Amino acid sequence: MSLRHAPWAEGHDFSIGLKPIAPEHWLEGGEADPTARKDALLAAHRDLVWGETADSRAGQAEIADLLGVAAADDQPPLLAAARTVADDLILMEKTDGDWRVTALSLSAPTFFTAAEVLGKSLAELHGPVHGFAERFLVRVRRIFDGLRPELILERRNWTIVNSGESFTPHSAPVRAQIPDLRTETAGRDLFIRVERQTLRRLPRTGGALFTIRVWLDPLDSLTKDPERLAAFARAWREAPADFKAYKGFSLYAPLVEGFLRAHGETHSVNGT
Repeated sequence: MSLRHAPWAEGHDFSIGLKPIAPEHWLEGGEADPTARKDALLAAHRDLVWGETADSRAGQAEIADLLGVAAADDQPPLLAAARTVADDLILMEKTDGDWRVTALSLSAPTFFTAAEVLGKSLAELHGPVHGFAERFLVRVRRIFDGLRPELILERRNWTIVNSGESFTPHSAPVRAQIPDLRTETAGRDLFIRVERQTLRRLPRTGGALFTIRVWLDPLDSLTKDPERLAAFARAWREAPADFKAYKGFSLYAPLVEGFLRAHGETHSVNGT
């Protein structure tokens, strides 16, 4: 999964960052057989990758129709639809006065599980993001409420992890390996993890479909493009403290700094 995006070059802080895209650019594909990958995860980890609430089947069916997937008697419609695309699919519906996750197929989670987020509201989903309630919650609710059926929105974010696996539901086993990493091999042991997310209205049922597509590449891939490497170095070093804390950047700081300096990015925000 080579990176198609460089969101670190667009901003160094938290932002909503939703931009309209053309319908033909909605889902990017790029995976030969998503069904095989997702079916294996479903068989081994069903509670981690799948969840639905009792009243979500109508919204699920609309998503299946949107993706041109015929309903299967033995499968929830959203699950059948998700098996055909590389992206994870999350159904959001307004219940009890708030937008909540009512069904999801989650094959590439970044440290969360389907069971953990099913039924949660926008505020609850973003609780760990420092300042989200104060800075963004009202705006995000307005975006969901005002989303028009003909409009598709896209945003991208990024982080650093020491795993090249797209399926990372839990942080502990990944981060337990950090003490064994060495600066000399950081370029191949650390990965840039980019999430491309989209949002669109479901006109028939009134819900919203949120998609997540994960792209991964080792840090070494940046050395092929000096401009991308320089942009990454700036984003890494100039990111605000709360952004760094939320992303866990301190866990990787010596490794990433060693990598950057080894490849000519010697400037730091302290000028040393």
